[in-house]
Amino acid sequence: MERRGALFLGLCLVTARSGTADASGESLRWMQRMEVAARSRRPTSPPEFIHGLEQRLLNATFGGHNLTLQTRTIQSLAFRLGCDFAGLSLSSSTMEWVPQPQAQTRHAMQFPAELTQNACRARPRELRLICIYFLATYYFQSDTNASLLNNYVLGAQLGHEHVNNLREPINISFWHNQSLEGYMVTCVFWKEGASQHYWGVWSPEGCRTEQPSPSQVLCRCNHLSYFAVLMQLSAAPVPVELLAPLTYISLVGCSISVVASLLTLLLHVHTRRQRDSITRIHMNLHASVLLLNVAFLLSPMLALTPVPGSVCAALAAVLHFALLSCLTWMAIEGFNLYLLLGRVYNIYIRRYVLKLCAVGWGVPAFLVLLVLAVKSSAYGPRTILLSDSQGNGTSFQNMSMCWVRSPEVHSVLVMGYGGLTSLFNLVVLAWALRALRRLKAREKAPGPRACRDTVTVLGLTVLLGTTWALAFFSFGVFLLPQLFLFTVFNSLYGFFLFLWFCSRRCRSEAVAEAEMEAFSSAQTVS
Repeated sequence: MERRGALFLGLCLVTARSGTADASGESLRWMQRMEVAARSRRPTSPPEFIHGLEQRLLNATFGGHNLTLQTRTIQSLAFRLGCDFAGLSLSSSTMEWVPQPQAQTRHAMQFPAELTQNACRARPRELRLICIYFLATYYFQSDTNASLLNNYVLGAQLGHEHVNNLREPINISFWHNQSLEGYMVTCVFWKEGASQHYWGVWSPEGCRTEQPSPSQVLCRCNHLSYFAVLMQLSAAPVPVELLAPLTYISLVGCSISVVASLLTLLLHVHTRRQRDSITRIHMNLHASVLLLNVAFLLSPMLALTPVPGSVCAALAAVLHFALLSCLTWMAIEGFNLYLLLGRVYNIYIRRYVLKLCAVGWGVPAFLVLLVLAVKSSAYGPRTILLSDSQGNGTSFQNMSMCWVRSPEVHSVLVMGYGGLTSLFNLVVLAWALRALRRLKAREKAPGPRACRDTVTVLGLTVLLGTTWALAFFSFGVFLLPQLFLFTVFNSLYGFFLFLWFCSRRCRSEAVAEAEMEAFSSAQTVS
């Protein structure tokens, strides 16, 4: 009888071990299948593979408190956690791992005790924490034109729970042996279902980026997901202490410009005089500046998380269109000035203003629609990196606005387009000043009129484009003064145009009064 009991007990142990081996073996075979699919580059469904591995790890049975499985590019870990969980630290240096070409590229994850509190508060039970580490980015392709630090993607999941808004963050460390100079590094997580072309996108929401040392990037995130460090070529980050003053200047300046542009347009509508082509060109420029300022003021608010991504993308497209329209009307102002001086104030082109409107509004609309047709993901929340020096290290914060996300579109249709318009207006300015100087020398008398014309041309052309050239000085020692000068001049751009409009209107009224007085004097003499 005892022998039968011992035999039965031994059979149960063998069966239990076999079941454990089968359960973990199924997860390992799934990981090997994922590797084969990644190497062969066959058409696969990344979310199906990843969710399948997650389910197998959550349902796997194993002895002890943890399970470790690994292939050449994937490592999976599973842990049993109780409601007395006090925290957990994992490091690749203490875990068995396939040897890597560079030993310095290690990683670590640290989970706070708060991780299980919400789940245990709802129903005390044993929980399962799984961690999946990828050494390749095949399953996380996105439309972001950037690379991942070390090509590492580190993921974690607590059962079927949604863990977010943790008071004490999860710390994910990435060590590397490469220079990050000239790169913007941002801690991101995989946001599933947020892209039209891929099964997710990289998002910085809920994560803070720090660099405790030149060889380490530390991510502090308040939720569980798949994490990585995004590397993008960019200009130097903006110091975080400048965010408040620059935001205040932009808010006040753009608000003043909105009121000034509206007032200018209303005055034009209610005034029956000055309906010539020059005034109509000015009013189109005011309209584009008004649209630009309104869209810019709305952009940071609609980049927040509760707002749908499609709304932010639509506003980003409108903001880009407004900027292109504003730049185009600046160039049209320069072109019109060239015609006025080149033809000695005597030009006539059939349907001149209509043709200019087709260019000023039609070309920007065509370019934006072309971008949407070719790459609709080019518009959306754009992350702006802010640096914060703390002790020996540097931490990074992120702010977002609805803007152009594609580096290619930004380089060609923002910086390139703006550079061409600024260069064109500078050439027109130089030519106009030269023409006025010749006219002044021909008259052989300086007189107030020549000086007034010079001031008019200088003021008009400087306001219509040259201040935007400051955008090309955002590097090195020029960064700090460039930020403030660019923000002040261009946020108040609509207000400066309003002052110029008022001065031009007062001058025309003075000329009209002088002509009326001269006509009255002639009538009296006759």
